[in-house]
Amino acid sequence: MPMPLDGIRVIDWTIWQQGPVASAMLADLGADVIKIEDRKSGDPGRGILRMSGVDISDRPNFYFEANNRNKKSLTLDLKKPEAREIVYALADQSDVFVQNFRQGVAGRLGLDYESLHERNPRLIYASASGYGPEGPESGEPSFDYLGLARSGIMLAAGEPEHPPLAIAGGIADQMGAIMLAYGVLAALLARERHGVGQEVDVSHLGSMMMLQGLSVSSLLMMGFAIPRQPRSAAGNPLWNHYRCADDRWLALAMLQPDRYWADFCDALGRPELAEDARFADLAARAANREVCVALLDEIFASRPRDAWMTILREHRGDFIFTVVNDLSELPQDPQVKANDYVVEFDHPNHGATRMLGLPVRLSETPGGIRAPAPEFGQHTEEVLMDVLGLDWDRIAELRAKEVI
Repeated sequence: MPMPLDGIRVIDWTIWQQGPVASAMLADLGADVIKIEDRKSGDPGRGILRMSGVDISDRPNFYFEANNRNKKSLTLDLKKPEAREIVYALADQSDVFVQNFRQGVAGRLGLDYESLHERNPRLIYASASGYGPEGPESGEPSFDYLGLARSGIMLAAGEPEHPPLAIAGGIADQMGAIMLAYGVLAALLARERHGVGQEVDVSHLGSMMMLQGLSVSSLLMMGFAIPRQPRSAAGNPLWNHYRCADDRWLALAMLQPDRYWADFCDALGRPELAEDARFADLAARAANREVCVALLDEIFASRPRDAWMTILREHRGDFIFTVVNDLSELPQDPQVKANDYVVEFDHPNHGATRMLGLPVRLSETPGGIRAPAPEFGQHTEEVLMDVLGLDWDRIAELRAKEVI
């Protein structure tokens, strides 16, 4: 079965997470992604777990595997002209070039958009940055943590009295990567429609603002952002989360609460609350929010979560609710399993390995995991021979000169 990006070649000159995840997403859709790594140090993501003291002798390096699956590794010393000539030759035969180095690095090596576009006008040149290509801080370095900070999301998470809160898991990098892959796909479609290559730039800052698009739009049009909301004083108590007797949580999301309130009280075994004037409608519940939330806290704390899930599911009220998962519960979540959001991959070095699946399903041209993250320099000879047509003597010469 064909894959959506069969026949598309991507040159991936990226490190860490934001850039690598974008090209991995393209690889998941079938693109042939050639990862260029420094011939000595490689992508620093290869060593991040060892640097953190994590023993991975008997298991995959999850950081590098997640960010670089389905790719080939080519090692080059880009300080040497012959190595840059290899990149030029590859770019001449490629559709996309992705890089996430600090502004100016690509230009100093002659690997900037202008240089590669001149050689291949149909090339899509994609850059991942911290703060965008323009402005006084466009050249400043950025990592995920700074993307969280600069975008305002640290002060959007949590409750009003909380200090700025970090979010685990490289969220700004992931969001930047998703937007970069989105931009590349749009540019590829534009090339097919209009015959032009172009430059694509995506930043932590812009991507994280898009992630918070509703709140930013509120600020721009109404003059205020959607504020942090204290759980104990939720304006709509049926849009809130509650702790159950087994210390597990469930979340309610009834945006039209008056439609549900009487049935909800009945399901909780407290039908009299539907007649209580303090909770008669949304406005009354909002005026008495702290009392209402405290009552619901007390009620939900009386039974384990599974018991409440059964009660709410079986009641006639057709309520809108779900569990609050701990991340460790996700792989066994029945919806995760049913939709292949986690898949099992036969890793050549580690056997059966669970990996994040594709969140997008395509009925006729599905993507998928075809190969693990490459070993360092694993495909150097293969790329030079199969793509550029070099023979063994030339490859041996390049190796002797420490170009590859």
